[in-house]
Amino acid sequence: MDFALPTNPAGWLPFAAAVVAALLGLGALFAPRLVLSAIGLAPSAGSIDALAGARASLAGFWLGVGLVGAALYDQPFVELAVGAGWLFSAFGRLVSLLTDGASFRGIFYLLVELVLAAAALAPAFGFVSS
Repeated sequence: MDFALPTNPAGWLPFAAAVVAALLGLGALFAPRLVLSAIGLAPSAGSIDALAGARASLAGFWLGVGLVGAALYDQPFVELAVGAGWLFSAFGRLVSLLTDGASFRGIFYLLVELVLAAAALAPAFGFVSS
């Protein structure tokens, strides 16, 4: 199987959404304190469990989905999986905003997650043609 970069918007959109997930995964793997503080979850000073959790749950999932999504960006089921992941992240963020209170950071991340979900799902649903 040969790997080729996308050549049209229908390929670039899900590829970009997957690459963002992979980059976030790399960040969470190698700089978990930075990623946790960026999302408002700074770990306490000797909490290695928080760092391990970030590396396992955040980095592992984002990196796995991102790498597979970037490699197989032109497969509709992969587009759906990446898009559903971002869409349900946005849904969880929306539930948090409605129940826990809104913040600028929360609204910003909600919009980012919605854009990434739309980028991955648009080709799968035929809104962007190749």
